[in-house]
Amino acid sequence: MLVLITYDVSTMDREGRRRLSRVAKKCVDHGQRVQNSVFECILDATQFRRLRFELEELIDKDTDSLRFYNLGDNYKSKVDHVGAKDTYDMGDPLIL
Repeated sequence: MLVLITYDVSTMDREGRRRLSRVAKKCVDHGQRVQNSVFECILDATQFRRLRFELEELIDKDTDSLRFYNLGDNYKSKVDHVGAKDTYDMGDPLIL
């Protein structure tokens, strides 16, 4: 399933900047960045639960926020892209 993850991490202090870096790295490990704080991740239900738990452990719930949008398995008809930063289809094989 495609899960869209967005976050807003307060960077008013050093610890906030560290949290931002950790959240971004965790998201990069599981999907592709499509905008500064927006990631598209192809995950199964177990991977999603684990990632959500790990992200929730990284943030400060008093100052930061996470949003998860589950677009399901038939996401291709639900996503339109216009403009720069073309994305790749995460379901296609990766050829190096």
